[in-house]
Amino acid sequence: MIKKEIKITDKISVGKDFIIIAGPCSVESYEQTYEIAKEIKSAGANILRGGAFKPRTSPYSFQGLEEEGIKILSKIGKELEMPIITEIPSEKYLDLFNEYVDIIQVGARNMDNYFLLRELGKTRKPILLKRGMAATIDEFLLAAEYIKAGGNDKVILCERGIRTFDNKTRNTLDIASVLTLEKLTDLPVIIDPSHASGNWEMVERLSLASLTIGANGLMVEVHNNPEKALSDGMQSLKPEKFKKMMDKINFLKPYIESVNKDDNWN
Repeated sequence: MIKKEIKITDKISVGKDFIIIAGPCSVESYEQTYEIAKEIKSAGANILRGGAFKPRTSPYSFQGLEEEGIKILSKIGKELEMPIITEIPSEKYLDLFNEYVDIIQVGARNMDNYFLLRELGKTRKPILLKRGMAATIDEFLLAAEYIKAGGNDKVILCERGIRTFDNKTRNTLDIASVLTLEKLTDLPVIIDPSHASGNWEMVERLSLASLTIGANGLMVEVHNNPEKALSDGMQSLKPEKFKKMMDKINFLKPYIESVNKDDNWN
């Protein structure tokens, strides 16, 4: 199925190009986020990510800088001319997100928060919807329908791994879901290899696999000092590793795109 192109800026359309979203799991400070953003932009990333609100399993974990974090992210995005994406925890913050954020992310925990999804349907912001930890593909698509039914069809699907019986990786990346969704929807689908694996050593190969099977992009966590990151340091690439990965993606992309054009799957 031909993918819908979701325009983010005049130069960036998800569904048209292989889009790279990158940045720290959490916005920890202006200096930290700016340094990482400069590195990822120079390596070829298109969109800056960073968590301002951090809904965590433990209430004692770092919960994010919240509104301050959003304003830091927005300031850096404007300075570096990069659109930004961050996760919305609740519909009560919608005015804040409409003012400062280019793409609104719905996290896995909120995929079935139908009231939030209905409210997002009233906005005209692009929405990145992450698959829930135990959600079927049908449930994933129906969650997207809640947003679309409200009048907002600018939905990007994100496969971030599902919870299975195995515990050797943080989640189990359902890479076949990309191929399945390709047949069922015109919405673009990207992959989050960082959350899928929970291990930075796996991120590059999972990213290359994502490119190979025809995903529309990646969301990758990058941190300049992951050993001291306030959240998810174990799954974050250092900037130099991210650049090496981007070099491989850019080298392989023309060949993969030419091969996929001859694929009869569509």
